[in-house]
Amino acid sequence: MPINLKELINSVIQDKASDLHISAGLPPIFRIKKRLLVKEDFKPLTPDDIEYTLAQILTNEQRKIFEINKEIYLSVNFGNNIRFRVTVFNQKGYPAIALRTIPYEVPKLETLNLPPIINRTIELKQGLILVTGPTGQGKSTTIAGILEKINENRSEHIVTIEDPIEFLFESKKSFVQQIELSLDTVNWGASLRSITRIDPNVIMVGEINDPESMMTVLNLAETGHLVFSTLHTNSASQTIDRIISSAPVAMQEQIRSQLALVLEMVVSQRLIETVDGDLLPAAEILLATSATRNLIREN
Repeated sequence: MPINLKELINSVIQDKASDLHISAGLPPIFRIKKRLLVKEDFKPLTPDDIEYTLAQILTNEQRKIFEINKEIYLSVNFGNNIRFRVTVFNQKGYPAIALRTIPYEVPKLETLNLPPIINRTIELKQGLILVTGPTGQGKSTTIAGILEKINENRSEHIVTIEDPIEFLFESKKSFVQQIELSLDTVNWGASLRSITRIDPNVIMVGEINDPESMMTVLNLAETGHLVFSTLHTNSASQTIDRIISSAPVAMQEQIRSQLALVLEMVVSQRLIETVDGDLLPAAEILLATSATRNLIREN
């Protein structure tokens, strides 16, 4: 009998799992409070189980994209109970699926146990705010909390570019539009370059993942926009080094000058398990003071 996807989703909800891994030859694997667990009540999955699951997740168009690219990223709703960021990829010649839970409700910034100094970002009109850290450390949640606070308190045009869309915002005092790669645009770089034509005040770029997007984000911040993005780095200082070193050598001096001009804050965070088994963020905050800007400019 094929795998029961509804039963799997119910188990994720019941156990408050952050991730679910579906792969041929193994039972479903759950990540609960950072630990990977295999439940004895689920049997090892067959390739047919994986195909059956994919048929419930992917549209025909998405299936074609996956067959061409060998991987695809998307977000999926399962009723009104839960939402996932989904990665479909190949391993050992068979499709595999990684699902990460996304809350339906956009988090309130004050509930995230972050340093109060992060509230400074709410009042900024322009500049660059980077939230950094390894995968699964709450970067998207932190940015979502900040954007929701702006959404509730300021009259702005907020535009997000994501791959895929994670938190779903409702326009409140601000007007929020969300662009998803593949669904709404076929080219990440072109979408970033043309975003100024739709009159945004606040821009969120899901992830800076190449030199082109890095330079575009700096240009957006320099032209009077408030820009948020994420990077996979391990500290605030490494974040600065990564941005500069990713540029061609001939352009690094220009990038240093731009970064010194537009940077407002770097939030480098990790989720730490408490003695009670909860997860709380530990954050390192780099503020762009005059001294910081000068250190960046002078390398």
